[in-house]
Amino acid sequence: MKNTVLRWYDSDVAYSFRRSPVAIAAALVALVCLLCAAFAGWVAPHNPLDLSTLELSDARLPPVWLDDGSWKYPLGTDDQGRDILSAVIYGSRISLVVGLVSVLLSVVLGVALGLVAGFRGGWVDGLLMRLCDVMLSFPAILIALLIAGVGRAVFPQAPESLAFGVLILSIALSGWVQYARTVRGATMVERGKEYVQAARVTGVAPLAIMHRHVLPNVLGPVMVLATIQVATAIITEATLSFLGVGAPPTSPSLGTLIRVGNDYLFSGEWWITIFPGVMLVLIALSVNLLGDWLRDALNPKLRG
Repeated sequence: MKNTVLRWYDSDVAYSFRRSPVAIAAALVALVCLLCAAFAGWVAPHNPLDLSTLELSDARLPPVWLDDGSWKYPLGTDDQGRDILSAVIYGSRISLVVGLVSVLLSVVLGVALGLVAGFRGGWVDGLLMRLCDVMLSFPAILIALLIAGVGRAVFPQAPESLAFGVLILSIALSGWVQYARTVRGATMVERGKEYVQAARVTGVAPLAIMHRHVLPNVLGPVMVLATIQVATAIITEATLSFLGVGAPPTSPSLGTLIRVGNDYLFSGEWWITIFPGVMLVLIALSVNLLGDWLRDALNPKLRG
């Protein structure tokens, strides 16, 4: 274990990370957001999901540095008396879970189909690529909106767990195409190389060749794309929740909080929507910056 850590520390990727202040700052911001979301029950001063603790008399209180503000609610409260700071922390947990799980599903589906299309070729490749063309002809948010809307119509009384499942599935099905096309192109390059031909001659099964030999050599671009797509998936979840077809209203995701605060934005209660929006920007920006750094670190031609 110690030798593995030392080898990673001496690698080109680790050296590139240590030399990039932007990557370090983005990693710190992303790590803080991730830890706050993971340990929301210990970090948040209140539990916004516990309705018994809400006090309607504390609704729409301003942040602590404004008149009538209170240290009990450092960033103010929303229209139900929920602490904005606590709601943002819990909301970031929902947004991060939905974003990470949906990207994981997209990666699994896209990589599997891309490997098959690139390795088999022929009508299989043609069919899968035409399916990708059809998916790319529609905006990703429109596909996710359609799937989420149909899921809610089919299961109108669905529990929250099923509602989150439909939301994750809708985002995943709108994002697998990029992985499939990327892996397909890399696989077509790898399948003509000598090590693949040698494996075929020795009688290795095609599935084993794809899994053991081709897959490890096409994961570099997938890692970069997945890192960037996490931010896209989080923004897509926030957009769907803002439109009312994402997270359930009782679960304070960042998109739901922004939608609720938007009703009070022009009446002076700006903090209800601004602080969830700032958290969403911080998460998306830090993840995107990490993705840009990882792309440069894995491609020697892009290093300065």
